Amino acid sequence: MNKIEFGSKTAKSGFKNEKDVADKFNNYKTDEDASRWLCIMGYNLDDIEYVKADVLHGYKADINVKVQIKLKKCLDIQNIQVKLTSNKKGFNQVDKRWLETYHKMWSFDDDVFECLKYFVGELEPNINNPKDKRRMFLDEFNPKLQEKVINWFKKNKALVVSDILRGRGEFCAEWVLVTRKLDTTKWVLKNINEVMNYYSSDDVKISPKGSLYIGKITMQRKGGDGGRDSAKMLQFKIDPTDMFDF
Repeated sequence: MNKIEFGSKTAKSGFKNEKDVADKFNNYKTDEDASRWLCIMGYNLDDIEYVKADVLHGYKADINVKVQIKLKKCLDIQNIQVKLTSNKKGFNQVDKRWLETYHKMWSFDDDVFECLKYFVGELEPNINNPKDKRRMFLDEFNPKLQEKVINWFKKNKALVVSDILRGRGEFCAEWVLVTRKLDTTKWVLKNINEVMNYYSSDDVKISPKGSLYIGKITMQRKGGDGGRDSAKMLQFKIDPTDMFDF
């Protein structure tokens, strides 16, 4: 079976959460899906002594997989982000934080930081007849400020995309596993570099609804939450089902 056939496959049995994925890795000797995942990651199954997978909480990766290779002293460690969906297409939040937290991570220019405060609603609109009295959309800023926001994200696109998709630190994601359950369950497993290249491949521009497209990633105000302050958080979304098509 070639690499493309390995990369996307109909699952022999459905799995509904991260624990199911970890259990499949732990039973890779009898689980065809997990065996294929390990092959995609570059392992020869005959060389593996054992696999130990654990569910993570609060990190970009959802599953931590330790692979002991025969005659090798050190463990191989793979961190996997899991996306579960039951829709043919649909957006999924990949990162959500307070604007100040992103500012500490990325050091926005002063004008960009102020624009984003209006965008999420930390500052009330400073224009006549705003579309929403609680906040401003990016297309409501004057063209010069719109250009500043766009240019900042163009300049820092690689950093932004890496932080929201891969993350930082010991448990950053190295792989993304997407499962889609319709009549049957299908999965696709991609290396994070391939995922980042795909979702960053388009330009940075303001969306028709006044949010921001960063490649194929949408940046928007979180909203909802019954009007609580958490509605003012900044969030980033992708359609993970796109991974079935590249």
